[in-house]
Amino acid sequence: MTTSHSSAPVGARTAPLTARRSRGTKVRRQRVKAAWLFLTPMLVALALVAGWPLFRTFFLSFTDASLSDLGTANFIGFENYLVHDNGRWFGIMADPVWWQSVWNTVYFSVVAVSLKVKFGVIVALILNAEFKGRTIVRAAVLIPWAIPTIVSAQMWAWMLNDQFGIINHMLMGVGVIDDPIAWTASATYSMWAVIMVDVWKTIPFVALLVLAALQMLPKDCYEAAEVDGIHPVRVFFKVTLPLVTPALMVAVIFRLLDALRVFDVIYVLTSNSTSTMSMSVYARQQLVEFQDVGYGSAASTLLFLIIALATVAYIYAGRKQLQLGGDA
Repeated sequence: MTTSHSSAPVGARTAPLTARRSRGTKVRRQRVKAAWLFLTPMLVALALVAGWPLFRTFFLSFTDASLSDLGTANFIGFENYLVHDNGRWFGIMADPVWWQSVWNTVYFSVVAVSLKVKFGVIVALILNAEFKGRTIVRAAVLIPWAIPTIVSAQMWAWMLNDQFGIINHMLMGVGVIDDPIAWTASATYSMWAVIMVDVWKTIPFVALLVLAALQMLPKDCYEAAEVDGIHPVRVFFKVTLPLVTPALMVAVIFRLLDALRVFDVIYVLTSNSTSTMSMSVYARQQLVEFQDVGYGSAASTLLFLIIALATVAYIYAGRKQLQLGGDA
């Protein structure tokens, strides 16, 4: 007579499984509780440091608050944003200077981030190669990133000066230009001067992230490609670039956020020039120089919304791209 495990009661067989599930659920609850316990101080600090000023700015954007007397602010609704009166539109949405600053910011962000990514990848590939003195070169590349932005912007402002700047002196010395160029005062060259300074400053950040990703890549892929005689350029686009894409996405989102809220490098180099004015410079001008806190808060609120939408759109597009790449 043979016996079978199937003859055991169903309750006896499911009891261990139920107990394991119960223990797993309890462990997950404990982990979630511990996570919230550790996150609470950070969330409280974030609410005080970022949440309250953001809410305050949002509230002031619906008032006629002035920097000279914030206590007498009156609620005016959406008049700072857009209002129609006597057949004309008023408010920040009807201000051509605001839309010029939006265009300047978008143009600066797209061009600067694109150049940072391209040159950052090139620098990372060079630093990843084996050559004598690589450690010293890696340390030297980080110098622009280590210099504070205000210091580097002021340094470049002196170098780009049309009277005593070394850039004009060098270009005239080799015969590229005949007369000095006002790089930061000319509407033709000022935006490109700002982009050049910002790219020079932040290329090391992108290069560092990509270099870290390159050093984590599996060597067997490259050994197999070398054995098969595949051209290095094709290996880069088919193997290296897809593998470092997650690191590039992180670099792009950080640089994009900084570019959309850029202030210091533009303000130091070109001050309030409309040819390079960013949204942050526009908001600062309304808040400080014109002392219109309500109008400046409206500009700051729109800047926050634009950055938030751009971030969400980029993350969504990045996830879709990674999903398509994984399916392929």
